[in-house]
Amino acid sequence: MEQTRVLEINSQAVRLLERGEGDPVVVLHGWGGRIESMAPVISCLASSARVVALDLPGFGESPTPNGVWGTPDYAEFVRDVLATLDIDRAAFVGHSFGAKTSLYLAATHRDLVTKLVAQGASGLRSAPSLKARAKRAVSKGARYAGNFGPPGRALRQAVYDRIASQDYKDAGDMRPIFLRVVNEDIGHLLPNVAAPTLLVWGTEDAAAPLFHGRRMEQLIPDAGLVTFEGAGHFAYLDEPDRFCTIVGHFLKVPD
Repeated sequence: MEQTRVLEINSQAVRLLERGEGDPVVVLHGWGGRIESMAPVISCLASSARVVALDLPGFGESPTPNGVWGTPDYAEFVRDVLATLDIDRAAFVGHSFGAKTSLYLAATHRDLVTKLVAQGASGLRSAPSLKARAKRAVSKGARYAGNFGPPGRALRQAVYDRIASQDYKDAGDMRPIFLRVVNEDIGHLLPNVAAPTLLVWGTEDAAAPLFHGRRMEQLIPDAGLVTFEGAGHFAYLDEPDRFCTIVGHFLKVPD
C-alpha cells in the first residue's frame, strides 16, 4: 500500500492515506481496525475516486485521543480532517464503528455526506438478552467482591476475564472509549440522514445482527439493504469482489 502520512488536527495526530483521483470517498475502518483492514475496498474504489482513509484515533498508528471520546467526537474529528484537506462533500464507506461514525456525520452534517455505504454498522442497542442480564449481575457482584482485599480483587479479575468481550479485553487503554461507544445508540438520529444509503449485511453477523440492518433500513429515509448470505461481520472481506461491484455501482449511479 502507498506511503501514508501523518497530520495533526487540534493536537491530535492521525495517520492518513490518499489514493486515486476523482470525487472524494472516505473509507473508515471498524473497531480494532486500521487503514490496512480496508485494503480491498480502497483498492477497488481508487480506480475511479479520490480515496481518503485514516487510522481513527486510538487505532493503527494514530495515538489514543486525550479524554474519553464518543461517536460524536470521532465524527467531528473526521470532519476536521476533511476540512484540512479542503474536502467539503464526500461519499463515505464505513465498516462497523466506521459505519456508525459515517451515519452520525450524515445525520448531523447532512451537506457533507453525498452517499453512504454502511457495512455491518453498529449504532443500535437491543434489549439485553437473559444471558446478557446474567452477565451484568455477575459483573456487579464481581465489582463488589473487589472491595475485599487481594482475594476479592483476584476473584473480580477472574470473573472479568471470563465474561468480558474480546473487543473489551483487547481495548487496553481504549477501554473507557470502548464502553462509551458501545453504549451509544444513534437510532434517534437515523431519520435525519438525507444521503442515499446502502446497507450491506452478512446474514451471520454476530456482532451487529441482521435485524439491526433491517431496522436501519426502516429508519433511514433513502436506504436499501443488501445481504450477503452466510457472511459474518466482515462481509466485505468474505466476498470482496461482490462487495466492490455493488459499492462501485451504487457510488456511480446519479443522485
